[in-house]
Amino acid sequence: MAKPMTKAQIVDHLAKKVGVPKKVAASFLEEFTLLAYKQAKNTFTIPGIGKVSVSRRKARKGRNPQTGEEIRIPARRVLKFRFAKACKDAVLGK
Repeated sequence: MAKPMTKAQIVDHLAKKVGVPKKVAASFLEEFTLLAYKQAKNTFTIPGIGKVSVSRRKARKGRNPQTGEEIRIPARRVLKFRFAKACKDAVLGK
């Protein structure tokens, strides 16, 4: 299996495809990332790829796997990503 692309490789690829300097591509990628962080609580959609959202998990009971002792798992907010159908079809095929 191939290694995932690094940030530098992504910036290089974007710069070549769009025809802009690497600094501009890096700046765009950084701003896009910051925008996704800020807007995640309102559900941030990346067209054709998916959406990032914040979800709440209720408090629940669990077990310590080593001792079997019952523990309380507190309620918390979690970050979720849901892939768009177009992305699934493009990567996995129909």
